[in-house]
Amino acid sequence: MTNRLAEAKSLYLRKHAENPIDWWPWCDEALATARAQNKPIFLSIGYSSCHWCTVMEGEAFSDAAIADYMNTNFLPIKVDREERPDIDSIYMQALQMMSGQGGWPLNVFLSPEDLVPFYAGTYFPIDQRYGRPGFLQVLQALRRYYDTEKEDLRQRKAVILDSLLTSAVLQNGDPNEVQENELLRKGWETSTGIITSNQYGNSFPMIPYAELALRGTRFNLLSRYDSKQICTQRGLDLALGGIYDHVGGGFHRYTVDPTWTVPHFEKMLYDNGQILEYLANLWSAGIQEPAFARAVAGTVQWLQREMTASEGYFYAAQDADSFTSADAAEPEEGAFYVWSYSELQNLLTPEELTELQQEFTVTPGGNFEGQNVLQRRNAGQLSSKLETALVKLFTARYGDTPESLKTFPPARHNQEAKTYNWPGRIPSVTDTKMIAAWNSLMISGLARAGGVFQEPLYLELAAQAANFILEHQFVDGRFHRLNYQGEATVLAQSEDYAFFIKALLDLQACCPEQKQWLEKAIAIQEEFDEFLWSVELGGYFNTSSDASGDLIVRERSYADNATPSANGVAIANLVRLALLTDNLHYLDLAEQGLKAFRSVMSSAPQACPSLFTALDWYRNSTLIRSTTEQIKSLIPQYLPVAAFAVVSNLPEGSIALVCQGLKCLAPATSFEQMLQQVQQSQTRA
Repeated sequence: MTNRLAEAKSLYLRKHAENPIDWWPWCDEALATARAQNKPIFLSIGYSSCHWCTVMEGEAFSDAAIADYMNTNFLPIKVDREERPDIDSIYMQALQMMSGQGGWPLNVFLSPEDLVPFYAGTYFPIDQRYGRPGFLQVLQALRRYYDTEKEDLRQRKAVILDSLLTSAVLQNGDPNEVQENELLRKGWETSTGIITSNQYGNSFPMIPYAELALRGTRFNLLSRYDSKQICTQRGLDLALGGIYDHVGGGFHRYTVDPTWTVPHFEKMLYDNGQILEYLANLWSAGIQEPAFARAVAGTVQWLQREMTASEGYFYAAQDADSFTSADAAEPEEGAFYVWSYSELQNLLTPEELTELQQEFTVTPGGNFEGQNVLQRRNAGQLSSKLETALVKLFTARYGDTPESLKTFPPARHNQEAKTYNWPGRIPSVTDTKMIAAWNSLMISGLARAGGVFQEPLYLELAAQAANFILEHQFVDGRFHRLNYQGEATVLAQSEDYAFFIKALLDLQACCPEQKQWLEKAIAIQEEFDEFLWSVELGGYFNTSSDASGDLIVRERSYADNATPSANGVAIANLVRLALLTDNLHYLDLAEQGLKAFRSVMSSAPQACPSLFTALDWYRNSTLIRSTTEQIKSLIPQYLPVAAFAVVSNLPEGSIALVCQGLKCLAPATSFEQMLQQVQQSQTRA
């Protein structure tokens, strides 16, 4: 017997369709029912490739006793955070206020009359263990508290709501408290310190921080860090580490250790798009490590083979877990990716295995539960013998060679994974929904990599995805966030607008003769400004004015997480649009946005690297007007605050006009003079 979620389009929601819990999706009817029945709401938020979300679904949410108590005493609502990041953001902030930490699954208890949270946690086991109470105990205690401690409940909610409202408003900082140049330096140094190699804990890509640190390398900053070396090391950690799939391409989410060895095996589109852009930027900055080019090429091959729909858009994610056989009861983490030593002995010649052990972390005992995760020991080019060995491993995993296997069909759910006749291993489940924001991050990565490595295929894939969004994600004149098998749904949020406008501007930057990308960016920016700009506070709300009635507070995203902050990207976009259109209204909005977040940039630079990237654009923006031929020679270079405009009416005898913000330099009469002007303009602040 299934519950209401059986009809959901979200893979994550459908995974809970057979739970005995009487789940509702987030909707007006669910909220009204909770109020009418005076039941506290149990709001559970997660996403399809979340390991502990899957664990809790199979344990607590499948338990009959828990379901019986839940259904009687609470109104349970399930939300896919990838569908509604605005809801997730509010209640994640509440969890962090209550406990000092966050994570998923995010389980929150709300009062039905006002949707204000009064308790929150992450994973709850069925029985008391891991230092956590059993879930049924939690439910019983919270229902008792809700019924008997009304005054304490009222006071507790008032404190939480006040904190949420205060956080949403922010106070504008004193514009004189720190000069902008000093503020930029503080941001660069903070981000460089954050990506400096750590000696403990998990290792995450943290690309917004790495990108900001890389920007700082073009200045002669007096700093305690060797920022170029640190940025290079982050690239090496990614391209050599176990976080990269050296056999099939693509990057996993993070590693569970400080040595970049054993990953948490899910692959997220948003990570891979950002990493492509970062590795391409490292290459363009003169750090031309062969492992970077190999990782970029392998990731694009993985994207094209496993993550690209026939319509041209990109899928969202692949799970960490997969089945080892069709009759296995549960999937195992990393099973699709790891290798036993005996497998390697059977698949490779003794010479190939010896070389594999010399270049990768391969041992008889393994480095992950008796299995081997491949991690490179050295940078540089892999030998042809080793590449041949890796092709053999690819063939064992996928059932065909990389040359022959152009498309590998997704397993869209566990049943499909177990019943399809896979020629190699059973793959992880792929979440095939289209998310505009995540597609946009990949479009930007492909555009930058295509421009740097001069690979037309990368640009073609980027253009296909951008055109899909332009042709299918606008319904009744409004931009929509998701697409499920041809159906656009959920109004776009700030990250969708900001990242897609950036993607269009990035396509324009690598193909400046193609005017349509800029024209579309301008049109979408107009919609963004109309529905999400905060006239009173500055910056962009997460949710549009006509789609935020079910939210207890209207937030403006400024903090970077696994993805950049929407406002950081949006403000940088405004500066770029001002350069390319000569419309100073964009520059006015950018200035208002930076003022709106000035206090958090001053007090918590570790929270918002993308806002510092926007400030870099605002202080150092450079427009280069020239011919297509001259601009194409500049595209592969590292010019992080440059925009390009193809013009034909240059002053006689000149090849380019270089403009610094609102002033232009003398016409450049030679390529050398143009390059000198551009480089000076990039560092004038």
